[in-house]
Amino acid sequence: MTIIDDREVIIGYYPRKLIPALHLEIDVDLSGKTSWLAEKYQNMVRATIRATQQLSDAQLQARLPWREHWTLRDLIIHILSFPELAWRSHTHGSMSTDDMRASDERLKDVVAADAIIEYGEDVRDTIIRFLQSEDTVAFDRVVPAHYGGEVTVLELLNIILSHSTHHLKQAYWFMENELGMRLQNPATEADLEGIATPEALF
Repeated sequence: MTIIDDREVIIGYYPRKLIPALHLEIDVDLSGKTSWLAEKYQNMVRATIRATQQLSDAQLQARLPWREHWTLRDLIIHILSFPELAWRSHTHGSMSTDDMRASDERLKDVVAADAIIEYGEDVRDTIIRFLQSEDTVAFDRVVPAHYGGEVTVLELLNIILSHSTHHLKQAYWFMENELGMRLQNPATEADLEGIATPEALF
């Protein structure tokens, strides 16, 4: 949260408000970052799929201690569905709380590990294809988003990459500390290098 002159409150990463409010003479330009985003989405989603492959359907129903009513399945679907929502915004025109609820409803039957893996692979392929499309009109479309305010689709994909990576780290913690599992082939520091995530896990 940013407070400007004790009057204006700007919540979250909202560059189209922050830049003029702070009198910054900069442009937010991610146009040269599509190949990096594609690589990092590939790494993050693949790592999420590998983690899911380790889990039984019963383990996926384990409750999270820090999020009431959520299971590990819900967390993994969250990791995968938010990138899809960010991608969909280039045609849908938003990534709102209503869009998130609609996504949850659409994916409510994606419960078993095999179904989650299939969904994750589709999300990965769709986003990589989009980022490699060179569709600058779609990349630069400004959409209202619950995360980030009014941002371009490319900015939103960058924000959500950080968001989902943070949740992947939470899933790793839960698998190791609550389920007593040893992670097999988790994402490495190099895989996730450059993706900004909060230092605090929870």
